[in-house]
Amino acid sequence: MRLLVTGGAGYIGSHTCKALAASGHLPITYDNLVYGHPWAVRWGPLEIGDLADRQRLDQVIQHYRPEGVIHFAAYAYVGESVKDPGKYYRNNVAGSLSLLEAMRDHGIPYIVFSSTCATYGVPERIPIPESHPQRPINPYGQSKLMVEQILQDFQVAHGIRSISLRYFNAAGADPDGEIGEAHDPETHLIPLVLEVAGGQRPHITVFGDDYDTPDGTCIRDYIHVTDLAQAHVLAIEALASGRPVPAAYNLGNGQGFSVKEVIATAAAVTGKRIPVQMGARRPGDPPRLVGDAGAIFRDLNWKPLYTDLAEIIQTAWRWHQKRPYFGKSRPPLS
Repeated sequence: MRLLVTGGAGYIGSHTCKALAASGHLPITYDNLVYGHPWAVRWGPLEIGDLADRQRLDQVIQHYRPEGVIHFAAYAYVGESVKDPGKYYRNNVAGSLSLLEAMRDHGIPYIVFSSTCATYGVPERIPIPESHPQRPINPYGQSKLMVEQILQDFQVAHGIRSISLRYFNAAGADPDGEIGEAHDPETHLIPLVLEVAGGQRPHITVFGDDYDTPDGTCIRDYIHVTDLAQAHVLAIEALASGRPVPAAYNLGNGQGFSVKEVIATAAAVTGKRIPVQMGARRPGDPPRLVGDAGAIFRDLNWKPLYTDLAEIIQTAWRWHQKRPYFGKSRPPLS
């Protein structure tokens, strides 16, 4: 299939493009490069453009005639979404609406949407199933939930079938070392810890050690980015096959690791000392976020290959060591 991959120059998008190409598909990356990287687009063409630019979007669709869409393009900084919600609703919601209207007008019949566990808000039970109430506590999560609803409305009105994939914590890097995680600013725990191990940061700040967890720090469900990518391939192929599928799936390992466990594991993997500084709790951080991904296991025969935390961190460390800033003070990551 020819597949339009919005945000395909980003972290998860680029890994998914590699997985699509390995499965015989042609990924066509459409990215405005605000956060994406041209060097990450290696398995298909790169078309630079914004979802809000309908003329440019139409031009790319008319040229390639994609048969489906995988939609990653979104802003994803929770704190920023609280400070500037308009930016998130304009980009994440209005941008997605522009994309869906283009799909409607060009007759593209299906889409896989990059959603998030942030749509659940503070969990009532662990592990979190897809049936859990969706009550996001920040504009980022709310913007993703809005798009999930728009997708359902477009299926009813226009027959565009969709699957929303609700991620937990994406982690790791391409096992072949070709691409990896490179955000600027970086906010994810594992790359931040590895930057401390690599000498780019003096310490890692732990936000709260008095949670109701075994060691007092927050517990999260880490899933390797390559496993996430494979789930997108299976989801788009399921839609293309025409078989009935649910509107949404969780993507997680079903097990959680605390902040302190991540730091200790990273120290063991790297052989480096990782200084820790304690900080205050961040507002809205739930003590535990662990997903129940049983539905996609059963329906699409998806199973994570990387379930060991040390193995996940090892792939990220190999990538981190290849970066040009390794062993130096922290520069921009472009």
